[in-house]
Amino acid sequence: MKNIRTIAFLLFITLFFSFLTGCQNSTESEASAEENEQDQKQQPILIQGPMPIEAENFAAKLEDVEEETSGNFVFYKGKVDDYPVIVMKTGKGMENTAAATAIAIEKFDPAAIINQGTSGGHDPELHVFDIVLGERTVNIGSLKTGHREDGEGIAPKEWIPMDLMASEGSAGEDPDAENIRYFEGDKELLKAAKAVKNTHEEGKVVEGTIGSADVWNNEVDRIQWFHENFGTSVEEMEGAAGAQIAKAYDVPYLGVRILSNNKTNDGEYNPDTAEANQDYVYEVVKKYISKKN
Repeated sequence: MKNIRTIAFLLFITLFFSFLTGCQNSTESEASAEENEQDQKQQPILIQGPMPIEAENFAAKLEDVEEETSGNFVFYKGKVDDYPVIVMKTGKGMENTAAATAIAIEKFDPAAIINQGTSGGHDPELHVFDIVLGERTVNIGSLKTGHREDGEGIAPKEWIPMDLMASEGSAGEDPDAENIRYFEGDKELLKAAKAVKNTHEEGKVVEGTIGSADVWNNEVDRIQWFHENFGTSVEEMEGAAGAQIAKAYDVPYLGVRILSNNKTNDGEYNPDTAEANQDYVYEVVKKYISKKN
């Protein structure tokens, strides 16, 4: 009888601990499922950088990084302060950026996009290491020439803007197609960026207009013409393309560009600006996340 009671007691203990283990595993599974569900609900913040020097410093700051590629584009998927953030190398130029932005939006459904990197100065009041927050972004390569006959030469300063989004028909049919198209920076992203201005100590942080085109302007008179007629603070080769696609998908967007050189005041090129800009944008992202949580 004693042996039977002992066996029954041991069986009870075994069943009891199995029950506890099952409850614990169930609780852990539920917690893991809840965490995964929470991650899926959080739309990531997307950070764009054209070249490795303009993206990989930020990517190195991410936690729990996974790398993914699509075509020529590289995505570094990780977290900042437990919030999903994706850093992507878009490659240089308007076409690369437009394609990369569309792919990223379709794949990841981002909550917001920050396009950042280096730029050349158009405003003589700005200097190397100053940062421009894109209150506006504009395509300075979308231009229409005036009519000139053979042998009459060219007149680049007489070219007029061509708004490719003004009409689905011929640009000549819509008078609005000869206006300048500006893409406005998202107000909440701008607010976050302005809130952490003091973290950038190498230069000042200002709001301005970012100009983009598949053209590298080194002619100072040409640079001054864009500054006077388009209000450009800096130029680069990606931002307006990203802004146009983001607008098409109604995704909040902001350009953040640091001056790596400025031909208008002899500011010499400094590659260290790329890392400094990523450090600043990292602080912008942290501030933006803190407002979302």
